[in-house]
Amino acid sequence: MASPTASPHLPLASASARSSSFPKRSLRSSCLPPRRGPSLRAGSVKEWREFEDEAGAVKEWREFEDAVRRKDLSRALRFLQSVEPAAAAAAGTAATQVVAVPVPPGRNWEVLDACIDADDMRLVGRAYQFLVDRGVLANFGKCKNIVLEGPREVTPSVLKEMTGLEAEKLAPKKWGLSGSSPYVLIGFLGGVSFLLTQGIDLRPKLGAVLALATTDAIFLGGTCLAQISSFWPPYKRRILVHEAGHLLTAYLMGCPIRGVILDPFVALRMGIQGQAGTQFWDEKMEKELADGHLSSTAFDRYSMILFAGIAAEALVYGEAEGGENDENLFRSLCLLLNPPPSVAQMANRARWSVMQSYNLLKWHKKAHRAVVKALEDGHSLSVVIRRIEETIASDR
Repeated sequence: MASPTASPHLPLASASARSSSFPKRSLRSSCLPPRRGPSLRAGSVKEWREFEDEAGAVKEWREFEDAVRRKDLSRALRFLQSVEPAAAAAAGTAATQVVAVPVPPGRNWEVLDACIDADDMRLVGRAYQFLVDRGVLANFGKCKNIVLEGPREVTPSVLKEMTGLEAEKLAPKKWGLSGSSPYVLIGFLGGVSFLLTQGIDLRPKLGAVLALATTDAIFLGGTCLAQISSFWPPYKRRILVHEAGHLLTAYLMGCPIRGVILDPFVALRMGIQGQAGTQFWDEKMEKELADGHLSSTAFDRYSMILFAGIAAEALVYGEAEGGENDENLFRSLCLLLNPPPSVAQMANRARWSVMQSYNLLKWHKKAHRAVVKALEDGHSLSVVIRRIEETIASDR
């Protein structure tokens, strides 16, 4: 990177008039004191060069801003690595021609905002590792060894003792089988029957609505229904609480987070059907799956993150409603273990995972609230991660 230098054509000080076409007496009047040109103040050359250096740094950082705006993670990360003082020192003889651009406070965090469109999750992992090496993400992965701690056999009674909640409070609600859904369904059918007795036939309209709902569920994964439901503030707030649980747990477990999707249609475009979603990556688990072997440690860590949304809802509201897709994904992952666990073993691992996630979020309750608030305010991923670090640091 070329070091900006002062241009010889820029005036460092004003020069006095020099024109031979005027007589000398026209330059000076006997009635006025002699005019003196401005003197060159000591240090002005140094200050001007410092100004040029700062202006050059601003120009250089525009490249980084453009990369983040275009969600070009590779270019943004490459720029950050190029402006490191260590990069210039490693250049050896070329170090005299490479000048590290000063990193403005907080700017390197913004590289996380470019992760959302990254196709290569390894690149996302490198972005997090870059910030970890710079001492920015002090709490990233600090709880990853939690999978080696605590009891492995978690019965419903142990779960209640450790969390204070019954097992059914830490499970997603299934329509028609739990909660108030049977009463809602009975009330709905009763209302339709009453309208029919009054001569108001809603069956054609209800048929059209059910057909649209079925189409949405089959082809769009419930995206339209999720979009309509998201306009209801309590439902939207619960989604934020749920996703904040996934995000914070993944961060503390050391799994790079690609982004949080809260818009159902954006989620559909990214392959998350009908709901919001938090995309994270576990390098160790990916390698093990590629080798055809999934270790218990990697599986436990991944399961904790899966059940963190359910745990977050239970922590805030006293019970969970969402998370059925998380539970289904957990079951599908269980089949990859060798040998696959029995139904009883699967239930035990699910209780262990949700218990660990619940307690982890309980220990970091302030950080979880900070994530919810940041997501609610529409902040980007870099700001959300920064709120986590600031909250944990101030809570010590």
